[in-house]
Amino acid sequence: MARAPGLTRLAYAALALAYLQAVLGAVVRITGSGMGCGDHWPRCHGQWFPPLDRTDLVIEVTHRYVAAALTLAVLALLFTAWRARGSPGIAGRGGVVRPAGAAALLVVAAALLGAATVKLELHAAAVVIHLALAMALIAALALAAVRSRLLAGQQARPGTSARTVRASTAAAIIAIVTVLMGGATANVAGAAASCVGFPHCREIAVSGTPLIVQAGHRILAIALLFHLFGMVLALRKRSEPPGTRLWARIALATALAQILVAAVMVESGLPLYLRVLHQALGTLVWLVVFVFAAVAREPERA
Repeated sequence: MARAPGLTRLAYAALALAYLQAVLGAVVRITGSGMGCGDHWPRCHGQWFPPLDRTDLVIEVTHRYVAAALTLAVLALLFTAWRARGSPGIAGRGGVVRPAGAAALLVVAAALLGAATVKLELHAAAVVIHLALAMALIAALALAAVRSRLLAGQQARPGTSARTVRASTAAAIIAIVTVLMGGATANVAGAAASCVGFPHCREIAVSGTPLIVQAGHRILAIALLFHLFGMVLALRKRSEPPGTRLWARIALATALAQILVAAVMVESGLPLYLRVLHQALGTLVWLVVFVFAAVAREPERA
């Protein structure tokens, strides 16, 4: 069995930075700090290290610094995987090189779109596309981490049934659409506050497209929760690998936490700190559900 502890550490480090970057992106948006560095990119007001004399500038420039660290980590991961491509399981189908390469492309695309978003003064469509790229980057790095951990011999296991693989893939699809709808809810004018009350609307503050976006996000979130709950119950009756059952339970717990935070957030009038927590948990739901699907799909390593 191939040993790749260094590759595993790099994959986990890059994944952690990608998650932090996504959460900081939400903080930038929620606090209105997107133009904290003016329309300058990649420098902030023409400087690499501007004076940290404003909160919006600190938030935006921190977001950019983490993006730079993430880029370096992803490139280091790709370089390390490429150098070890001759080892079994590193290159080719099911290896680490492909998701690492995809992550490198995605981190560059996200950086370029981030620059365009600044130039476009944070147009809603550009922000949602940027969110999609960030979630795709997290997925690519999560896949690299799962595969490198298998190579390190820490998660050898029998295969998961085709039925469970299909169900976990469906969960991942619902999760990513829910996250993107959440991004649309946060960026379409009036959508976030269109439905007063949770889980149903006691009062409709804004109708039309904003309400449709908000309702769609809620329906998808609740559908994901019930889908994961059904999977956890079903897996108790099937002879599936322990890792698959564990990640199903983690995914369900994370989705439930997200629903509870969403309920408190809506009933509390959308306070800033709960909006940030909601975004952080939403990103975590996508990450955990994707890992669940990846663990279920990956073949046994001998």
